[in-house]
Amino acid sequence: MTLTEEVVDLETSTGPMRTYVYRPTAPGKYPGLLLFSEIFQQTGPVKRMAQTMAGNGFIVAVPEIFHELNPIGTILGYDTAGADKGNKDKVAKTIASYDDDARAVIRFLQKYAHCTGKIGSMGICIGGHLSFRAAMNPEILACSCFYATDIHKRSLGAGMNDNSLDRMKDIKCETMMLWGRQDPHIPVEGRQLIYQAMTDAGVNFTWHEFNAAHAFMRDEGPRYDPQLALTCYGLAIGLYKRKLGDGDVRA
Repeated sequence: MTLTEEVVDLETSTGPMRTYVYRPTAPGKYPGLLLFSEIFQQTGPVKRMAQTMAGNGFIVAVPEIFHELNPIGTILGYDTAGADKGNKDKVAKTIASYDDDARAVIRFLQKYAHCTGKIGSMGICIGGHLSFRAAMNPEILACSCFYATDIHKRSLGAGMNDNSLDRMKDIKCETMMLWGRQDPHIPVEGRQLIYQAMTDAGVNFTWHEFNAAHAFMRDEGPRYDPQLALTCYGLAIGLYKRKLGDGDVRA
């Protein structure tokens, strides 16, 4: 399945948000996916993740999560300077702005000519947390979160006091949580806290833990696990096909 790439600037409460859209070239309508990146924004690995999902029959929209804090098109490096800048941006932006951005992409996908209107969310690292929060919107019909940071610490956004643990009852869709046991950012105590909170809230979820480090899906660097990544892509694609449908996939 060949792909078409587009760039759109979506209006948000904090200014235009550059969003990269990947879709099958074949005519027809396809389910939509809102894909949230790591703190580094749309790097090569994130673009390839978006292309992988689009190549399996989805319209994938990747917003710049720190659009109001950086020039359009900013990509942070996988180095100390990039990590420091991304972590600074992560707590400079309000939770309300993160949530508003998610709703802007949802509205875009609902109106997008090539989308069926059935939408899921997906994210890695901070993006896993943003995908989790996006699932609090009723338009999101399925959600996957890869090694989602900061949920257990309530530390996302300005003030570092987010309410994700308190709002779990707002998640009505099936949710998939995927973790690395050797991930220092979400230790076992943090994972247990999230698991129990989701259980107590009655969230419909599946839970997957693997022997892997943080960023095991990132296809650059020593922590990448290609065999595990393939397994996880299969799990995510299976979830979205089941909950969002196939759309008008052409032979």
